[in-house]
Formats: sequence, C-alpha cells, structure tokens
Amino acid sequence: MHFPEEFLHFVWQFRLYDTLELQTVDGKPLKVLNCGFLNTHGGPDFTNAKIVIDETTWVGQVEVHLKSSDWHVHQHQKDNAYENVVLHVVWNYDVDIKRRDGTILPTFSLQGKISEHLFENYQSLIVSTNAFPCEQQIKEMDSFVINSFLSRILVERLEQKSKEVFERLEQLNGNWDETFYHFMAKNFGFKVNALPMQLLAQSLPQQLFAKHKDQVLQIEALIFGQAGFLNQGFEDDYPNRLKTEYAFLKKKYTVTPIDISLWKFLRMRPQNFPTLRLAQFAALIVKSNHLFSKVLEVKDVKELHLLFDELPVNDFWLSHYHFNKETEKVSVQLGKASIDNLLINTVSLFLFAYGKYTGQANFQTRALYLLESVAAENNAIISQYLDAGVIAENACQTQALLQLRKTYCNDKRCLNCGIGLKILKRG
Repeated sequence: MHFPEEFLHFVWQFRLYDTLELQTVDGKPLKVLNCGFLNTHGGPDFTNAKIVIDETTWVGQVEVHLKSSDWHVHQHQKDNAYENVVLHVVWNYDVDIKRRDGTILPTFSLQGKISEHLFENYQSLIVSTNAFPCEQQIKEMDSFVINSFLSRILVERLEQKSKEVFERLEQLNGNWDETFYHFMAKNFGFKVNALPMQLLAQSLPQQLFAKHKDQVLQIEALIFGQAGFLNQGFEDDYPNRLKTEYAFLKKKYTVTPIDISLWKFLRMRPQNFPTLRLAQFAALIVKSNHLFSKVLEVKDVKELHLLFDELPVNDFWLSHYHFNKETEKVSVQLGKASIDNLLINTVSLFLFAYGKYTGQANFQTRALYLLESVAAENNAIISQYLDAGVIAENACQTQALLQLRKTYCNDKRCLNCGIGLKILKRG
C-alpha cells in the first residue's frame, strides 16, 4: 500500500479511521477528544490536540509519520519544537521513540483502522490519467460543494496575483497609475506577445505620454518606435511621418527601442498581429491617459467596458495589418472577448489589489462583482471541466477553475481540495 504522509494527515484530521476501542501500540486505552489543528508551518503536524491515554488527559502537539522511525530520519530528536508532542501517529510502527528524558513517546498506529473504500477512493484520484483527477466523479458532486470551493480559490487566485502587483508597485515607487499601465500593456500582448509588450512599457514611462497629451501622432510614434517597427523604409505617408517624429523623440528622451524580433506573428490571426494591438494600445492611451484613476471612479460594469470601446485607432489600420502590406477592410476595434480579457486579467485584479493594499474592502467587492458580470471564458482547460459536468456561468467561476487546475489538479493535491475531500469521504 503506497501513499504519501499527507494521506495520514487527512485521515487523522477528519477522523476517518475506526474510532472504537482505540489503543496505543503498547496496549493503553486511547481517546481523541480533539485531533488539533493542522500546522502548515514549521514544527509538529497538529497543534493543540487533546487526548486521553490510560485516563490521563494530555494537551499538546501530534506528529504524523508513515513509519515511527521517520522521527529520527527527520531529526526531530534534535528539535526543541517537538518536545511537546503528546502522541505519535504512524502507519507502520517499527521502532520505539524516546523523549530526551528517556520516556517512550506514546504511539498510535492507523494500520488496520482505515477502511478499504477510503484507499480505493484515494487511489482512483491519485492514479488517475484523466484530464484532471476527479474528471469521472465530479459530475456526481453537489453543485454547492463545487461552487463553495471555487469561491474560496477565486479569492486565493486574486491574492496570489496581487503579490505580483505589489512587487511592481514597490519598484515603481508606489505609483498605481504607472503600475496599472505596465500590467495593461502586458495584457494587451494576449500571452503570445506579453513579454515584448511588458518590455515596451518598461522602456516607455507613461509620463512621456502626458507631455504629448494632444499630439496623437507623437504618442503613436513613441509606441511604434519603441516597439522597433519604425527602423525600416516605408511607402505610405503615415508610417513615414511616424518615423520622422520618432527620430526626434528618440533623441530628445534618449530612449532605446526593444528588439523587433521579440514580436510574434506566426500562427496568429491577423486581428491579433502585434502591429494592430500596438495601434489599439496607442489609441487607448490617447483616449484615456492615467486610465487607472478612471477605473477607480467608474462603478458601472457597462461604463468600464466603454473605456475600451470605440478606440480612436488611426484610419491607416483600416486597411493594414502591417505597415507595408495593404489588405481588405480591417476591424480595428477590440472585440468583446478581448475587452472581457482586459477586464478580467487587469481591471478586476487591480481593483482587488488596490482594495487589499489600502484596506478598502469595497474595491475588492467591486472586483468580484465585475468578474461575476463578465461572461465565462472559453479555453481548452475550462472546456475539460465543462465536459465533465461542471457548470460555469461567469468569469468568477472560470477564473476559479483555472486556479483549481494550476494549484490543485496539476499536482494532484486532492487532499487539499474541498471537492477532492468530499469525494474521498464518500462511502
């Protein structure tokens, strides 16, 4: 029988063992009044447990191991933190463990106390070769159980991603507008071109745009020039004007463009070409410089959506995907799915992070409401859960499913998952 130590943690924590006539390995009667609290930090596995051994009540820590000899393997005998352990819970009792004063540490063996179906449930998840461990069982779970855990890990996801925001905020001396601009730029790369968009924002501080607030051509020149797309010859008047403007601005601000080879065009739809995305990004800056301030002010979801709608993209792009390649009429506005992506991955994240950072819970609530108001995302990962019977009606649920896959399913952390625990406990 092979299983990790965490499986015994799970069994002990939820008392999933035969509780009748318990005894320590040396035959003394044992009662578990309180199994204690699982400790996720250093020290014994469970704290503040309350047990009775041979009519003597003990309050202290509980340590769990596969084999009692693991106590020595882990060098607990040298650690003062383990001096208050009152019970050693093991699967295989292979050696006595003595405290520093020479007394034997009371030990309880779970071997023979765990039902076969619990092992079977566990093996069916952990040995699974499905898209995710409980793909075959999740359709049988109560939707309340699923949604409750998804709600919890959605907040977990936002808190984890907020740490990235706080790190960049510190690098940018607490400037929320500039930090938002960096994340929005990265998001405009839509994964494939996220890195060059991020590098572009780092090379082009937002404050430069403020100096050219009413000079649209210069804002566009800064963006395309810094992106590396103006270092070539052009036939049309518009890109030649951009090139002239950028030559002046590059010298004025002593900026260096990023390497044009970083941009990806292959296997992409023309609507997602980086040139068109840069044109849209430039139009967004022209329309709403210092965008984060507006995000904080606007409370209506429809109004938030309008911040990214009807962007003043230069008419040149109505017939171009590249500077030197003319084509049929091009749709230059962001589609609904693209705007939803920005609202999910940048706007809602920053509302949540700002609320957490400033202690204003109303912004965190707004972030969750925004996700609840945005349509469910559609990608290969989410489709696997939908095909298995999970219902996802909005971005709250799909973002939580992405967190579920990344943090729990991929590593088969079923023992830490609220859904997995319910499946394991089934009779």
